[in-house]
Amino acid sequence: MNRRNLNRWLAGGLLPLATMGTALAQAATAYPNPGKTIRFVVPYPPGGPTDLMARMLAPEMQKRLGTNVIVDNKSGAGGNLGTTEVARQTPADGYTLLLAASGPMAVNASLYKSLPFDPIKDLAPVIQISAFPQVLEVHPSLGVKTVKELIALAQAGKVPLSYASAGNGTPQHLAGELFNTTVHTELKHIPYRGAGPALNDLLGGQVNVMFDILGSSLPYLQTGKLQPLAVTSAQRSPALPQVPTMAEAGVPGYEISAWHGIAVRAGTPKEIVDRLNATVNAIFQDPAFRTRWEAIGTPVVGGSAADFGQLIRSDSERLGKLVKSAGVTVD
Repeated sequence: MNRRNLNRWLAGGLLPLATMGTALAQAATAYPNPGKTIRFVVPYPPGGPTDLMARMLAPEMQKRLGTNVIVDNKSGAGGNLGTTEVARQTPADGYTLLLAASGPMAVNASLYKSLPFDPIKDLAPVIQISAFPQVLEVHPSLGVKTVKELIALAQAGKVPLSYASAGNGTPQHLAGELFNTTVHTELKHIPYRGAGPALNDLLGGQVNVMFDILGSSLPYLQTGKLQPLAVTSAQRSPALPQVPTMAEAGVPGYEISAWHGIAVRAGTPKEIVDRLNATVNAIFQDPAFRTRWEAIGTPVVGGSAADFGQLIRSDSERLGKLVKSAGVTVD
């Protein structure tokens, strides 16, 4: 092939790539198109805290972005089905968002033999939106009011103690396993098919202990139907300011939270990721919205896409080790 033909061949091959790059750049500059709907995929059923966060954010994002934002629940397989859908979405144009939860983003890779997506390679972080502390709570009939009293009771072995969770590998389960590992107890794990049934049995006294998402248990803690011992976050929760952290309660180094964020398919132009990040950060600056957000049991988080990406990577490693060391498996 002579030089002239080679140049023509190269130009012909590179032209489509250049055209594609130009189209993506133009799409990013024009994002969002007012006539195009943004779909906000929630990988869990309607009614839970994950769904609630999406439904609180969607109308606020719609106002600021100037286009429709709809919530689409795609539940199943511990959050894997909805997460997979976004990870495979084409094109990567920012019109399909994921309400990214810590389970499928940082835990499930260690729980399942294989996943149809890689949360780090196939998804691009946009922003962290929550850090739900869990609360270590007991049925009042157990007669303990501090973490040290619970540990002493468990280590004495005179009373059979069991803790409820929403199922194997859920945040409640991992919090319980981390507790057993950290303080050298053997609380028996009782998995349920969802947090609702687990909480109902704790309220009924069929199980003694539960690590639960604070927002779910808050009404029962406030009315005395359950006794809070500690929160699992690094700082006290504004919703229960009188309840100590695990470190304050005598278990230094114990910290675990269920977090959420927004992610898009990997390859989404940086300009679009930046626009989405700035939009949600702006929403979180609204005092009225902050008050409503904190009322569901999580502080306002926000920050950069890079911050959220670092959290995904660090918790994937940390929680993956916990899953393996505790021998946690899915049903």
